[in-house]
Amino acid sequence: MDSSQTPTGGKGHVRNKSSTKAASPPPSRGNGLGIDTALAVAAAATPPPPTPRAKDFSYLLRPEIYHPLPATAAAAANVPQPFRDASDRQPNPDETIGIADDTSGTLLADLLAAGHFRAAAIIAARQLVTTPDPTDHARIFALLYTRLACLLLLDATSLAAQEAKALEDLNSPFYRGDPIPGGDTRLAPHLVPWELRVLHVRLQALGFGDPRRAVMSYYELAREARIRIGAALAAHDNSARELWKGRLAELGIQVAGALIEMDDLAGAAAHLTNMGGDKPHTGSSPPTHANRRIAIARALLWLQLGDVEEARAAIDGSGAAETEDNAPLSSRVSGSNDDMAARVVAALCDMADGEYRTALASWRELREDAPDDEMVGVNLAVCLLYVGQMQEGRAVLEGLVDAGASSHTLLFNLSTMYELCTDRAKVLKLGLAQRVAGQEPAAGQGWEKTNADFKL
Repeated sequence: MDSSQTPTGGKGHVRNKSSTKAASPPPSRGNGLGIDTALAVAAAATPPPPTPRAKDFSYLLRPEIYHPLPATAAAAANVPQPFRDASDRQPNPDETIGIADDTSGTLLADLLAAGHFRAAAIIAARQLVTTPDPTDHARIFALLYTRLACLLLLDATSLAAQEAKALEDLNSPFYRGDPIPGGDTRLAPHLVPWELRVLHVRLQALGFGDPRRAVMSYYELAREARIRIGAALAAHDNSARELWKGRLAELGIQVAGALIEMDDLAGAAAHLTNMGGDKPHTGSSPPTHANRRIAIARALLWLQLGDVEEARAAIDGSGAAETEDNAPLSSRVSGSNDDMAARVVAALCDMADGEYRTALASWRELREDAPDDEMVGVNLAVCLLYVGQMQEGRAVLEGLVDAGASSHTLLFNLSTMYELCTDRAKVLKLGLAQRVAGQEPAAGQGWEKTNADFKL
């Protein structure tokens, strides 16, 4: 019989059934191939999750939101005359080429590094109103944070508070991305950077003239931080947990500062006590840098409240005030930045107690260990003033200016020294402004100064 002919009997039917079986997947023999194949087929059949819809932030790109600023200090009313005369040292944003095309942020980064905050604020606003993509939230919020921060550095807090109103309520669901499918909706990523959210709380309170609004908003952020900490613990993500724990502690410091600004000193003291940072550090592991920094900030707040004993307890209990052999803080001569900060707080406590001679010895030791530290030099000069050595204190401050330092605290205190030393204080203060205007800006400080810096 020709093999191409198929018989119609039972055997032909069996052959057809056998060929049908051969088309099915082979049975698994313990190596999991059959299960993997089925899972792969199921995964291929599952439709991909829908792409999240981009959100439109064009309402933040309206030109009328951002107030015009003079391009240079020459037209600024609150700037001393020497800075107006030397305004050619500032880059003019009107002459800067390629402002709108600076998508990488290199131009802004260079201006910020050089301390030209006025030009950076102007360029950030111009890039905001010329942003071609209103859905690029990362770029929009980065530019907005730069704009607001530079306005604060220019002593234009009222303008920053008005412009921050455009963000409205950052706790709105509109500012959150899509949560993980099946996950907790409270863990949906926030589109606004944390730094801008914290800054917005303060500016919003200033803009609406309601300081209690800041306290409530800080607590809203703290609630989110606790949720994030719990999620990080469940996921065994130690880095995320430490990040949010640090942010939570920072928010606690912000709340205490807001209460002090509201003159609610009793509430601020109760809040600091309830934070638990005044308790001695226990455990075999040493305290972290973040813990010590928070303890130092808490001690400074206690000093601002006038409670020196609590300030000392905050440092003594943080682990930053003791050596490995539990030597007292005042006996330390050198160490890390945390140790230096703790020694500074101890010297401030001595000054608050009226122990100026003891504090002066501490400041002199700190000055030997950190001769270039501007903060240590300023406090040494103030302590010298209190013990009647005003000329030496003035010399210390003038030496800091000659070395290139120009913070508001330094200039204000030196201007005060001039007022106490002579009747020609205004001439000396204008001369000081002339010297500072001729210098290059120090790292992290702006070149442009205001009349308030020199008490003019």
